[in-house]
Amino acid sequence: MPFVELSATSNFTFLTGASHPEELMRRAASLGLPALAIADENSVAGIVRAFCEAREIARETGTAPRLVPAARVVVREGLAVTVLPRDRAAWGRLCRLLTLGRRAAPKGGCDLGLGDLLAHAEGQELLLHPPARLAPEWRALAGRLAEACPGRVGLILAPQYAGQDRARFERLAALAARLGVPAVASGLPILHHGARRRLADVLTAIRTGCRVEELGRRALANGEQRIRSEAEMLRLYPGHEEAVFRSGEIAGRLGFCLSQLRYEYPSEIAEGESSSDRLARLTREGLDWRYPAGVPDKVAAQARHELDLIGKLGYEPYFLTVHDIVRFARDRGILCQGRGSAANSIVCYALGVTSVSPEIGTMVFERFVSEARNEPPDIDVDFEHERREEVIQHIYERYGRHRAGLCATVIHYRGKRAVREVGRAMGLSEDTLAAMSSQIWGWGGPGALTEQRLREIGLDPGDRRLWLTLQLIDEIQGFPRHLSQHVGGFVITEGRLDELVPIENAAMEDRTVICWDKDDIDALGILKVDVLALGMLTCIRKAFDLIEMHHHTRYTLATLPQEDGPTYDMLCQADSLGVFQVESRAQMNFLPRMRPRRFYDLVIQVAIIRPGPIQGDMVHPYIRRRNREEDVHFPSDALGEVLGKTLGVPLFQEQAMQIAIIGAGFTPDEADRLRRALATFKKHGNVTALKDRFMEGMRANGYDEEFAARCFAQIEGFGSYGFPESHAASFAFLVYASAWLKCHHPGIFACALLNSQPMGFYAPAQIVRDARAQGVTVLPPCINASRWDNVMEPDGRGRLALRLGLRQIKGVAEEEALWIVGARGNGYRAVEDVWRRAGTPPATVTRLAEADCFAALGLSRREALWQARALTGDKPLPLFSGDMDGEGIVEPAVALREMTLGEQVVEDYAAFRLTLRAHPMALLRHLL
Repeated sequence: MPFVELSATSNFTFLTGASHPEELMRRAASLGLPALAIADENSVAGIVRAFCEAREIARETGTAPRLVPAARVVVREGLAVTVLPRDRAAWGRLCRLLTLGRRAAPKGGCDLGLGDLLAHAEGQELLLHPPARLAPEWRALAGRLAEACPGRVGLILAPQYAGQDRARFERLAALAARLGVPAVASGLPILHHGARRRLADVLTAIRTGCRVEELGRRALANGEQRIRSEAEMLRLYPGHEEAVFRSGEIAGRLGFCLSQLRYEYPSEIAEGESSSDRLARLTREGLDWRYPAGVPDKVAAQARHELDLIGKLGYEPYFLTVHDIVRFARDRGILCQGRGSAANSIVCYALGVTSVSPEIGTMVFERFVSEARNEPPDIDVDFEHERREEVIQHIYERYGRHRAGLCATVIHYRGKRAVREVGRAMGLSEDTLAAMSSQIWGWGGPGALTEQRLREIGLDPGDRRLWLTLQLIDEIQGFPRHLSQHVGGFVITEGRLDELVPIENAAMEDRTVICWDKDDIDALGILKVDVLALGMLTCIRKAFDLIEMHHHTRYTLATLPQEDGPTYDMLCQADSLGVFQVESRAQMNFLPRMRPRRFYDLVIQVAIIRPGPIQGDMVHPYIRRRNREEDVHFPSDALGEVLGKTLGVPLFQEQAMQIAIIGAGFTPDEADRLRRALATFKKHGNVTALKDRFMEGMRANGYDEEFAARCFAQIEGFGSYGFPESHAASFAFLVYASAWLKCHHPGIFACALLNSQPMGFYAPAQIVRDARAQGVTVLPPCINASRWDNVMEPDGRGRLALRLGLRQIKGVAEEEALWIVGARGNGYRAVEDVWRRAGTPPATVTRLAEADCFAALGLSRREALWQARALTGDKPLPLFSGDMDGEGIVEPAVALREMTLGEQVVEDYAAFRLTLRAHPMALLRHLL
């Protein structure tokens, strides 16, 4: 049997492997290996990438090495064993073994014993890694493993390239004979090519926290620990050729492939009602709720079409799961809304997942669920950012942690992190690294630090150490650094999720994640539900609660008055501070030019100030056509159907895709590759690589070169940040809701914004100043009137005033504020009362005095501070702990100088980051 490398290490053994899984597969293909096993330490995080690369190689060349899924399991007794599952059941046992070890250790760790390995060894091929020194204890453990798994254990013979490999191979072969196991040859590669040796040493230095020159024997002696061809392996193993070919024999017994994974979504059968019947019933009920005057024929027909397609593809349980999650949130009073391509679905609208009817605009359901694409749908649901954890824990409780887990996110080396960590390993000084980091914007990337930039910051590009460091910084870009958790992508299964993929602990308490990211699960056809957090939903829900409390009217996102003229008038004046998505300076500048008058105008407003349209120079042509300063024309009738709703100017991600298909003649496969590139924020090259094909296609179909170049520039912009129409529509609904609240209830909107901080562009000082400009009376924090949250209270003139809460004061914790409010009774009459009755620490009383919270007691800020400084100890002595009215010692009065207005303003900003007295510039205006 031909040689197969059975224990390659990728860079998903973090800070150890020096090659991507894709590079290892490419190298194996170029060397003619029939298969390759990627076995990372206690992990299978990188194998999906290798699997996808093998498929891509097969698409390009017709043949490719077979990926052999594996993991190198290291147990606490000191054994290291490459575990190779023979079949699907054995893969499930390997996943459960890794889950057991990962769940028993903090994030990033794995705690397994030999007993755990033996309990999950059925159906596995096991390859022992001999240590440098064969201690008796190790031999005993190896013998125990060989005895427990007869016929399935081998001993790896790996060269050390130290000139003594032949003698070492003889000793290991003799050991294998004594253990009764065969010897198996492996190069144990951590590199796909010897040129990565330097980077491997840098990774070791980063991992061990030292400089490269301090590595000593931990550094690679050479670049030989790489993937090798069969001919090279035979040359390295004279007299042990059978060990080389035995790897192929073992690979022949390994029948498992990732393509055998069959993902099963929870059936969601309830009370004997099938998932299809339940979804149809809920859709009918939802349509009756959405259309109380009767469901339009067009909507009913679209719903039937969607249900038929959903049923044909078997996605009914997925929609029911999302519905149940949304229903749980609504039952708890948690505001939520679906977004993304789910906004194309009447079914999602009927189920209450989305709040925007797909009748708005020209969105199509096939953008969401497509039989031709054969891909699972992807529903994103935003929840209030303060209460999303309730939803996440509900999912864990309902399905169990063995059936539900969050996706991982791979944290890569980019920009400043690469500069800092590689630079430290190479021995550069901290001030040099700070100067280099200051020249990188955003993610950076290879070539971000040019010679000119280095000279500008006083560095010599000709310095050898600096030159080598820059090379290594470019080389490490894109390397995985560690796993984190996805912002909210849940994978839920019918059976055990931990038999599909290992589950591990996240850094956050009560969170568990799988080791694959969203691209990995997409490649394997695994469905996920995105449970995301959005601060504006928190703000809107709190505003609705305040309106109900003070005006006795209950609003929801579905019952807000639609197409309100004053709301659009306000937006046309760019009065949008705090309004969702249109509060940036760029959006404010564009609003008076756009002059939105209907909902679809807001959809365009949300999408147009984005990298895609801006980079493609689409903004100005659109606004000129909208204002009738330029005639609307279409490059062709075919593209006119695509671009009609945006006046012949492509603004949305879907339109960019359609231009590629219709205008450039992309095939469905090419369009799918383009779509994936558009959805990727970081891999700019994936989009740019299609440019020649795009430009040639546009020219061949008779389109103007300038138009084609602008369209592709827009597509490249979407490669950085794509924004589809359906996504824009969902966000536009929140734009309208927040704008309506600001227009009709400015005080309540400002109060809700402040209570939802941190979020948005603007600091509390700017929110308060804007509210006062809207005519809202804002009252300062008060020890006898303020609660933890900001509240609305009667101003004595039939209106509501905004009372700032204790949460605005720096250094005051919520728990302490709640004690102060709870012990207030009929009010505090002295500074000492707060300390004595609420048990407030003197430090917190001092912060309250600094915020001028005792002004209502007739005390100036300095007088309150004087009294606060007299408090000592966390609580009064027992003799003095009760009320002491009339019994206190009368101290002589102290005359303190009154603060000037300027001093008051400064102290206000220091205490709660805003002032209600005067703008700081008002104090200097007479000098200007």
